[in-house]
Amino acid sequence: MLTLGCAHRGEAGFITLIFWNIMIWQQVYDPLSSSALSTIVAGIPVAVLLMALAFFHVRAHLAAGLALVAGIGIAALVFGMPADMAGKAAGYGIAAGLFPIGWIVLNIIFLHRLTTLNGYFSVLQNSLAGVTEDRRLQLLLVAFCFGAFFEGAAGFGTPVAVTGAILMGLGFSPLAASGLALIANTAPVAYGALGSPVIALSAVSGLDLLQLSAMIGRQLPFFSILVPFWLIWAFAGFRGMREIWPAILVAGVSFAIPQYLVSNYHGPWLVDVIASIVSMTTLTLFLKMWKPKNIWTSTALGKRKDDSASQVSAEPGAAPAPALPAISQARAWMPWIFLSVFVFIWGIPEVKKVLDGLWAWKYPIPGLHNLVMKVPPVVAKATPEAAVFNFNILSMAGTGIFLSALVAGLVMGYSLPRMLREYWNTIKLVKFSLLTICAMFAVGYLTKYSGLDATLGLAFAHTGVLYPMFGTLLGWLGVALTGSDTAANVLFGSLQRTTAEQIGLPPNLMAAANSSGGVMGKMIDAQSIVVASTATKWYGHEGEILRYVFFHSIALAVLVGVLVTLQAYVYPFTMMVVK
Repeated sequence: MLTLGCAHRGEAGFITLIFWNIMIWQQVYDPLSSSALSTIVAGIPVAVLLMALAFFHVRAHLAAGLALVAGIGIAALVFGMPADMAGKAAGYGIAAGLFPIGWIVLNIIFLHRLTTLNGYFSVLQNSLAGVTEDRRLQLLLVAFCFGAFFEGAAGFGTPVAVTGAILMGLGFSPLAASGLALIANTAPVAYGALGSPVIALSAVSGLDLLQLSAMIGRQLPFFSILVPFWLIWAFAGFRGMREIWPAILVAGVSFAIPQYLVSNYHGPWLVDVIASIVSMTTLTLFLKMWKPKNIWTSTALGKRKDDSASQVSAEPGAAPAPALPAISQARAWMPWIFLSVFVFIWGIPEVKKVLDGLWAWKYPIPGLHNLVMKVPPVVAKATPEAAVFNFNILSMAGTGIFLSALVAGLVMGYSLPRMLREYWNTIKLVKFSLLTICAMFAVGYLTKYSGLDATLGLAFAHTGVLYPMFGTLLGWLGVALTGSDTAANVLFGSLQRTTAEQIGLPPNLMAAANSSGGVMGKMIDAQSIVVASTATKWYGHEGEILRYVFFHSIALAVLVGVLVTLQAYVYPFTMMVVK
């Protein structure tokens, strides 16, 4: 039996197709017959989330819950999405939030806890301080250089979790550690997780992978030089930044040049890994020969003072750390070397393929998988939206982190029963953060399957000659909503190509702009902020972190938009465009 029904809402419509009790729902992008009103309504869940966090100081998991309720109501009552579909989309998001993101956060905090309880982390902090006593240079080395390695190897919250925890251990305040780790984790994001965002962008847009890699590599190196300066300015002010400009320039240029060369002449896979290793090595060698005239000993934002009173105290109930001289610097670095090796191995595509072959469970979400239709102008032709939860836990980056923590724990002298006990304590420690991550992903997946995000995206696409700027901001919005440059590229990659072709712009330019602009949204997406607050043990202060980084995020995104506009229209920047 086949029943076809069609109802119209303004210019858009939805189709309900029932065949053996299977319902296909077509997305509606202008349900109110007014693009302005539809766009405003589509943005309500995001507005609820941001306002609850930033202005009403609501706890993050409660703010996400409010946004989810608002989103389900708007999706069902305004955009016409069947309520059961909306609920399943939210449930799918909860599962995707727990695995892999929550799995990464839980295990990286577990490793950090093990190294903290026995004093290893204190020695590591002293080791980093031994490279330089200047807090600005420590920030540059840890947040920018070291964080970029973890972004390239694993992505998905790992660099913020690792560097945020290290900065806290060095004595940075929770706000400084969280916000500065988020600002630093921008320029490397487009090539994170061994090039996953670029690979996804090529898949959905149909554009050549190597050409996209090259085009992004002709945009982001400018910001790989700018971001370290911006990072130190955000922490120490203009005067504090000016005092160490040679070291900042060394860090930025030594990252930007390999980023350009690898992305243009090899591909997207090892861009961040190679660039971060070169940058860390170059900066460390430079600091052996050069030191600033004034040593900045403060870990407070913009203030020069002694930091002895701002050191992080031991966790309640933690055993006293052993005497620091008993632990060599080499041994103190060993847990993080294990982490780096495991994360890198888990990021290799061939390894992932082997692990997925051993065991991976793919579960098509009943009542949702291939039953939501994306339609023009978001896509070239009507396309069903897949909804398959891939529980490939063996190949998840979080599993590599978990195994590295087990190996490190044994090397550090922990027994298995003690590690099991500390793992349970870690779960209790991060339970609200895991809940928040799941709720945030529920909002993101709901907006994706209901078409709310596409409605917001189409509003940007109606900007004509200004599209290079607004198309870049569309990528920024996509990452801010989804928490992932990969997800934003999947979401808007096809739209960027279609719109660019319609208005006569090079499609490679705008597809790349989606990813390059998106990286600046990484610091304000809710998931990243929750990861930062968890890593720094600053639970319940997500709104303060958001307020601190928001200006930096939008300002840097606009600057990316300016560069893309120059590449679109102004010689000699137009010569940089990969056709």
